[in-house]
Amino acid sequence: MSPSKTPAEILTIAGAEVRISSPDKVLFPKPGLTKLDLVKYYLAVADGALRGAGGRPMVLKRFPKGIDAEPFFQKRVPENHPAYVDTATLHYASGTSAEEAVIRDAAGLAWVVNLGCLDLNPHPVRAEDLEHPDELRVDLDPMPGVDWSQIVDAAFVARDVLGDAGLVGWPKTSGSRGLHILVRIAPRWSYRDVRLAAETLAREVENRAPGLATARWWKEERGESVFVDFNQNAKDRTVASAYSVRPLPDARVSTPLTWDEVRTARPDQFTVLTVPRRFADKGDPHAGIDDAAGSLDGLLALAAELGPAEKAPRSGDGSGRRQSVMPLIEVARTRTRPEAQAALDEWKARHADLVPALHPADVLVDGMRGSSSLWYRVRVNLQHVPEPERPPQEELIADYDPWAGREWPGRPGS
Repeated sequence: MSPSKTPAEILTIAGAEVRISSPDKVLFPKPGLTKLDLVKYYLAVADGALRGAGGRPMVLKRFPKGIDAEPFFQKRVPENHPAYVDTATLHYASGTSAEEAVIRDAAGLAWVVNLGCLDLNPHPVRAEDLEHPDELRVDLDPMPGVDWSQIVDAAFVARDVLGDAGLVGWPKTSGSRGLHILVRIAPRWSYRDVRLAAETLAREVENRAPGLATARWWKEERGESVFVDFNQNAKDRTVASAYSVRPLPDARVSTPLTWDEVRTARPDQFTVLTVPRRFADKGDPHAGIDDAAGSLDGLLALAAELGPAEKAPRSGDGSGRRQSVMPLIEVARTRTRPEAQAALDEWKARHADLVPALHPADVLVDGMRGSSSLWYRVRVNLQHVPEPERPPQEELIADYDPWAGREWPGRPGS
């Protein structure tokens, strides 16, 4: 054993032994939280965390080096997983499949954390029925320049739309800047239907609150509004579930709220250090969520009434790719967020005369899903720069290829 490593700690959880390696390893430097601290947090809120993630296949988002390094995504469950961790085989739209982890108890939570998972990322299906989601997920994602009150206003509009469709929404902080609203549904509809219902909800929220919220999928078209992200309901997507710890310096937690709390709560109130006491004192605001499964009939009827959503024009070069209606330039593609910020800073220095014309939502730094990790794309929307002053597309400041070295059918050179 290396002298720099602390011995593993064996926890006995409801009769199951869970090995926690490097228990003193610091995962969150600012509050000084270790891996063992994170395990103890999840054990303290286990009932709530399992209500959100238990019994569902999950993607393992692993931070083996803590929050200061990029995570990697692991769909396939480790071969040496313990007997108390179940599995389910998911078939993806790409034609691939993966046997994913399914946790059902507190021991499973501790095991997942030991792998370096900070947040839990379950699919919206139960392991017993992988083709019919039992959860519709409303992700209220604020664009830059949007404050909390605007997010809250959009949440209440969404609640009204859900109520008119006969559905109950259960709010929680996303653990970052936004809000999630979870909706239990009977497992009777396909992924396609659930995504259509979510898109219809988003369109109706925009119809009722234009300027406040948007259903526009393309980021550069949203302006300073709250994006109702319906695509989180696509088959291959996952979101951080209730009581998940997010990879932010203050160890913020995605925390269930009552609707009475939504307007006064702030995301930074809820951390690994504060949520266990809240859970012990108040219980789980989502305790009744599984008893509130509803029907998508109302939203699907509204979808038929609204008609198909407007589609973006396609490029005329024969590629079939979507063509933006905005004057976009791409600045960089990078492996990490700090590299993306450095590239953006360099671009701004080159074009300092244009920076005052840019609005907050004109600067687009997007985390993109690669083969097993995130990469970052930096773009600038020049819509607020007078046309004669707009610079042309330049050579990328950084040009990271997240697919380099990988081969698959149809890829050039494979």
